[in-house]
Amino acid sequence: MNLTLKIAWRYLKAKKTHNAVNIISIISVCGVVIATTALVCVLSVFNGFSGLMSDKLAKLDPQIKIQPVKGKTLNSDSIINTLNNIDEIEMSLPVIEEQALAVYMDKQMPVNIKGICQDYNKLTEFDDVIRYGAFELADSSHNYAIISILVASRLQSGAGFYDFIHIYTPKRQGTINLANPSGAFRKDSLLISSIYQTDQNTYDRDMIFIPIEVARKLLSYDNNIATAVEIKLRKNADETAVIKHLSTLLGDQYTVNDRLMQQESVYKMVNVEKWVTFLLLSFILVIASFNVISSLSLLIIEKDESITTFRNIGATDRQITHIFVTEGLLISFVGAVAGITLGVILCLLQQEFGLIKLAGDTSAVIIDSYPVRLIFSDLLIVFAMVGIVGLLTSFTTAVFMRSRLKNKKL
Repeated sequence: MNLTLKIAWRYLKAKKTHNAVNIISIISVCGVVIATTALVCVLSVFNGFSGLMSDKLAKLDPQIKIQPVKGKTLNSDSIINTLNNIDEIEMSLPVIEEQALAVYMDKQMPVNIKGICQDYNKLTEFDDVIRYGAFELADSSHNYAIISILVASRLQSGAGFYDFIHIYTPKRQGTINLANPSGAFRKDSLLISSIYQTDQNTYDRDMIFIPIEVARKLLSYDNNIATAVEIKLRKNADETAVIKHLSTLLGDQYTVNDRLMQQESVYKMVNVEKWVTFLLLSFILVIASFNVISSLSLLIIEKDESITTFRNIGATDRQITHIFVTEGLLISFVGAVAGITLGVILCLLQQEFGLIKLAGDTSAVIIDSYPVRLIFSDLLIVFAMVGIVGLLTSFTTAVFMRSRLKNKKL
């Protein structure tokens, strides 16, 4: 086997008799290198965008969220009392989420309201996403709303304005008077204390945060009613273990979700795009491997006299076949190592210097260059994919070689 490897390595690096074989050999190696580099870079860019999205959503998404399996509401007081006995939990707060209509002067739009407590900025990193104003829900005379940047744009409102934003929700009880349709809605008015921006459509599109007391009043909920309980863990707590414990403790009437589960559709979409792109680039890698097959086929034809010599000195057809199969594997291995190395270098340079910029107006985005994030498991997957393609290439070469040896006359 060592002799087979040595001969294959010599054939790979030695100059061929015909210049065309040299050119095709170089092209075959370069094809594998470029395709492998592209795989590494594209996966790393998707990882970068996924990480950026996770960081932004993590500003407002709680570490753990408890919701009822059936219906919209739960008894937040009883759940929070249970959570207070768990040492790993630092803080738990009730929230209320519902759809509503927001009216500001002559502008109006449907919105999602989220009723939160005054300490909500301690449970999340709300202060980090506020662009104008400050986190404030109430003072001695007024209640306040915190609106997203897109809501502010559509309603043409701003933080610190003296005009009230009016929130309307349908009455949950009673009959509708057709002569007075406005009587079918409950209304509350708030000033705007701040505007936030997460750069994620999930929160920026139509979300308004209001005091939970106002939300309960609008929806006619009792003081112990909420739609979810959100949790912040202590610094060194094991999140997976806590979720498992809470699921057992609360039973099957409630769902206990981490951040990934809360935004499952968003993360799933990014992952689907990532791996579909990976498959498309892998297809390009397969096409590039045809150059390797061509190179090996020409090499087999060129080494016709050497093959005869090997036979004359006692080499079996299997040993001769292994030489060219090994060379195909060497081309894939060299291409994979070189491509992964080049891809890692390019990603590190992009990470450090931001060489490739994003197109469009950079003032409208939070980053001006493509984000990248290297994950070791992705590098292993790329290496495995190149290895599989190399095996297929070598198998094709073996079939061609055996057919040629069978038909060759001594």
